[in-house]
Amino acid sequence: MRRSAISWLVVFAILIGGFVASIAALNADLYSAHGFVRTYLDALARKDSAAALAIDGVAVEGTDDLLTDDSLSDLTALTLVRDTQNADGTHTVVYDYAIGGEAGRSEFHVQHSGSRFGVFNDWSFVASPISTIAVSVANDNRFDVNGTELDEAGAYLVFTPGLYVVGHTSTFLEAEPAPVPMIEPGTIVDAAITVQANDAFISTVQDEVDGYLQDCAAQKVLQPTGCPFGRPITNQVDGEPIWSITTYPLIEIEPGDETGEWRVNDAIGTANLDVAVRSLFDGTVEQRNDAVPFEVSYRITFDGNKLVIDGVSS
Repeated sequence: MRRSAISWLVVFAILIGGFVASIAALNADLYSAHGFVRTYLDALARKDSAAALAIDGVAVEGTDDLLTDDSLSDLTALTLVRDTQNADGTHTVVYDYAIGGEAGRSEFHVQHSGSRFGVFNDWSFVASPISTIAVSVANDNRFDVNGTELDEAGAYLVFTPGLYVVGHTSTFLEAEPAPVPMIEPGTIVDAAITVQANDAFISTVQDEVDGYLQDCAAQKVLQPTGCPFGRPITNQVDGEPIWSITTYPLIEIEPGDETGEWRVNDAIGTANLDVAVRSLFDGTVEQRNDAVPFEVSYRITFDGNKLVIDGVSS
């Protein structure tokens, strides 16, 4: 009996020792300060925004439109650099990683926040790893970040670390993308883009103007109605005036004075007038072939997805 009891005590001691060793191993890894930060980074890497937001100390105070799965960038190659305990008991945890193919390194500060089941360490971020991108947009209100479309410039919360590409792509407008790497948690980074007319915008307006000028040239009068060219003649016209467009204005589109307004300023073209003119003095007929330079300027706005060019809709 004594020998059996001793055997059971030995087995029990081994089990207790193994359990304690397992707890110690888990607290040194999964439930460590760096394990806590790794859990947050893993959530970002698999683009699980809900899991990242549920982690203790990930505070959200502001516009959360970019705290979504679709707005997260690729985060790979997570590597622990160091986990240092500070004099006040907090930990400084540093991780390396790759975002958008570029190497990055971020530093996080965490603190012990209790225990789970009385044995496993719990942790919390001392300062939230959420950062802010302050977006400014010239010539339009709309922009996108990592494909998420937004329609008002301002400050937007984002997860750190991450690579956030601010740009604008729409039917008639575009902006050079501005990559914004967010490396240091809790920071505010400015991102500015300038929206410009794209090739489709220029081509559409060019076609509209060309068609309008062709309609003008089809009018068999000296002063085509509502048109930028004409030619007064004091003598008598013998037959119909024939207009043609020799040089179409080359369209360049610039931002207007107000957001959402665009302009074509002083584009130069040339029309040709072919007309027979009878002299009131002696009755002789002269065949005139005159080059008539002209300028066009337009104000362009949007009506939904349609362009309005000085009242002429595309």
